Amino acid sequence: MIEEEYFQDEYEEEDESEFYAIRPNKTQIKKQIAAVFAIAEEICELTPAQIAEFNLPEKIQTALADAGKMGRNAARKRLLKYITAQFRNLDTEEIAEKLARMKNKSAHAVREHHQAERWRDQLLADNGNQQLTLFMGDYPEADSQHIRQLQRNGQKEAKDGKPPKSSRLLYKYLKELIAGQQAYSPDKQPDDDEEHDDDE
Repeated sequence: MIEEEYFQDEYEEEDESEFYAIRPNKTQIKKQIAAVFAIAEEICELTPAQIAEFNLPEKIQTALADAGKMGRNAARKRLLKYITAQFRNLDTEEIAEKLARMKNKSAHAVREHHQAERWRDQLLADNGNQQLTLFMGDYPEADSQHIRQLQRNGQKEAKDGKPPKSSRLLYKYLKELIAGQQAYSPDKQPDDDEEHDDDE
């Protein structure tokens, strides 16, 4: 079994009771262990490439990857306890911060995906220019002619039952615009849109 590789030496010597006995406040140490266990559980759900970004010791990386392949069973829990014990030798605050940044980045990507999908669907369902006008109000730097062409082509493809090539291109272009605006939005000033409007 996979987890047997990890429990032959050090983990057998460092059982859970010893871990708890390090500090007199057992309630506090249990909370800390639970917090580290939760971090390990979240990391093991990531892809191998994402796990590698934490620059953890190879043995811990392998254990995390193995835990991620397991179902939610007792073996997985034992392996996560082993990983939790190993984490106490590392800077768990730094690991937690990196995980938070990674989750935040992922949340941004999901939000951008949904926004691009929503705009694409609204544009393709619009027979006039109402949705395009609304979009240009939010993204004045966009190429309205390019969007209108993709919009018309996408509508024609849907009507003729053809593959949604233009729909995919429209989604890609919209997502790039949305991601670009959100990347610069923290420094964006209220007058920026007015300058873009003048250029239009």
